[in-house]
Amino acid sequence: MNIANRITLIRISMIPVFIFILLSQIPNSNYIAAAVFLAAAGTDGLDGYLARARKEVTNLGKFLDPLADKLLITSALIYLVELGYVAAWITIIIVAREFAVTGLRTIAVGKGEVIAASSLGKLKTIFQVIAVTGLLLQDLPFFFSVLGIPITEIILYTAVILTVISGIDYFIKVSKVFENP
Repeated sequence: MNIANRITLIRISMIPVFIFILLSQIPNSNYIAAAVFLAAAGTDGLDGYLARARKEVTNLGKFLDPLADKLLITSALIYLVELGYVAAWITIIIVAREFAVTGLRTIAVGKGEVIAASSLGKLKTIFQVIAVTGLLLQDLPFFFSVLGIPITEIILYTAVILTVISGIDYFIKVSKVFENP
């Protein structure tokens, strides 16, 4: 197993740590959890960079990397719904898209095609990470409003829009795979 895939597995292993900290009664647990969340999310760029730089891009990495992102974001969003920071419908849209895209990618792999993460999917992930971090840190004074709407809410809605658009993009890409018998 190459270093990039190991880093992705480290990201996955950070998820239970992130959740444990959120659920703990540690003072300022949301700040500590935000730091762990950002560290985990930050490994996404690192593993991709290393895989490309070392010419060690693998099908396992193409599968594990987006899966790790989905697990991290989904666990954070579910917790934020419990706190009342995110509406359930937002989490449902994001999680449904992730299940659908994962299913499509799995079917494509069965047909011998690997659908790598798109630039839209990567942008969606960036906005989701920023939104989750902002929601975890929302009581800090540097979060402001634009026309009375909190900036974290604007970022979250942008993430939802990008989630839907990138999901449609994957469906279009995968439909081409199904055109060939």
